[in-house]
Amino acid sequence: MNIRPVILSGGSGTRLWPLSRAAYPKQLMPLVGQESLLQETVERVSDPTLFSAPMLICNDEHRFLVAEQLRALGCKPEAIVLEPLARNTAPAVAAAAMMAAPDTLLLILPSDHYIQDAAAFRNAVRQAAKAAEAGALVTFGIEPRAPETGYGYIRRGAALADAPGCRKVAAFVEKPNAATAEGYLATGEYLWNGGMFLFRADRFLAELGRLEPAMKAAVEKSVAAATRDLDFIRLDKAAFGEAPAISIDYAVMEKTKDAAVVPVEMGWTDVGSWAALWDVTEKDEDGNALIGDVVSVDVKNCYIRGESRLVAAVGLEDVVLIETVDAVLAVSRERAQDLKLVIDKLTAAGRGERLSHRRVYRPWGTYESVDSDQGFQVKRIVVNPGAKLSLQKHAHRAEHWVVVRGMARVTRDREIFDLVANQSAYIPLGAVHRLENPGKEPLHLIEVQAGDYLGEDDIVRLEDNYGRA
Repeated sequence: MNIRPVILSGGSGTRLWPLSRAAYPKQLMPLVGQESLLQETVERVSDPTLFSAPMLICNDEHRFLVAEQLRALGCKPEAIVLEPLARNTAPAVAAAAMMAAPDTLLLILPSDHYIQDAAAFRNAVRQAAKAAEAGALVTFGIEPRAPETGYGYIRRGAALADAPGCRKVAAFVEKPNAATAEGYLATGEYLWNGGMFLFRADRFLAELGRLEPAMKAAVEKSVAAATRDLDFIRLDKAAFGEAPAISIDYAVMEKTKDAAVVPVEMGWTDVGSWAALWDVTEKDEDGNALIGDVVSVDVKNCYIRGESRLVAAVGLEDVVLIETVDAVLAVSRERAQDLKLVIDKLTAAGRGERLSHRRVYRPWGTYESVDSDQGFQVKRIVVNPGAKLSLQKHAHRAEHWVVVRGMARVTRDREIFDLVANQSAYIPLGAVHRLENPGKEPLHLIEVQAGDYLGEDDIVRLEDNYGRA
């Protein structure tokens, strides 16, 4: 079979704040196992007898994180396509379809879902492929385990004679209230909408052109004007911005007469809340999922996670408690879906904690703010082996670099010299400079910035390995 996985990784991940943030969303984090949700998704479609190399679609800010996680798996993708701005899932899928051969079967997968039974998933894909090859637009319906109000539902219709295991879609329905969800569960006719799809590229584009012609035209222009940027394909921003921001469900699946569904039980969750993550995380005899340095006494059915320090809890039940270096969240499990109310308040207040962690990821490594006050800032910088920062200069600050581990190669105007642990360098205001790691181990150093303005936008890049100059 020629099934091309298309993995969508454009989400902002705010539903798992404060661990997941816009600059480092949940799909890039190891929330359940040792690998990130994105990496688990890629491995789920790694069988070469069933799948070809995946196509990743992500936003520009995450491109190097996505590329690094693929490299760590040894995965060479068909392409990493960069969305210039968020337009929901339908335009992203349209771009993928336009880049594929017309008869290619496209398997559309979110990058932030968790599936416990990968074999059941692959078996469902095989069943769906028969219907998709015949022209159906197939989705995957999850056999419901509870009257869940956080998911949309699919009502299954008649069986497809030529595709065993597949059924017509009788109706897509919105997220129900509790009473309606109870009724859906009692009938046995309804499935959770898992947000995964399989169809021929040409069939999807034909339906998109019929139902959303303006979107198809805008994406066609964006793909035609796309450019190569290192290992990435960058869609044209102006044309892509003309596409309506609509999900694939609303744009096509809920309107087409050719929708089919494969019912499947595979231990699926969209990890859409802390309560959902508690469901799939290994728990102790008291029903607690305890991650990090946690001490608990008389605690039951809780999800407690410490990222940077000791977390102690006494007498809690059905509570989510999340600690990060710059924020703490406490919420009852039954109110976990209401986290959006907190995010809205943070947004209204202009709080940076909504967007990024104190540790910021860059293509060359990471930096973390350790301390700051009027006129100075202290950062811990880690540079990956063989990596280098851009050749740059600053208009408002000078910098002091102290190496604490590894080797640093420093460019300072016309000088180039190496530093090892306990050695330092001074970078005067306005000096053209670069930091790189020529060694085989990560380089750790402390940077002290001093000046009248210390924002990240006080960087003039003269040369850059990552296309940012």
